[in-house]
Amino acid sequence: TSFAIMNLYPYNNGHLMVIPYRHTCDFCSLTDEEALDIMSMSRFLIHIIKKTMNPEGFNSGINMGRSAGAGIVDHLHMHIVPRWTGDANFMPVVSDTRVISEHINDTYKKLKKAITDEVGK
Repeated sequence: TSFAIMNLYPYNNGHLMVIPYRHTCDFCSLTDEEALDIMSMSRFLIHIIKKTMNPEGFNSGINMGRSAGAGIVDHLHMHIVPRWTGDANFMPVVSDTRVISEHINDTYKKLKKAITDEVGK
């Protein structure tokens, strides 16, 4: 009932989003099956990122509504953001620029291989 995509403008390498196929912006409108699937997929992807990228922590959550920071106001999605000590720096403050240490295509290939390997077990 859900799928995962990479964030085209990631906060960090490996920033993924889990999205229900059914169009909704209200977490409370999710069916039990949809809510469980989003959480199960998020758990699986956190496992994959841990195995592949060795982060020291994660931020995960859902922004609902424009005032909560939702970039896509009419569609719910769960963010999964791997974190490392010192990954935040002065660049966003000084020049409104994020520094990502790995090209998004390289991250995609790495995560795709890990997912394919894990699902094939």
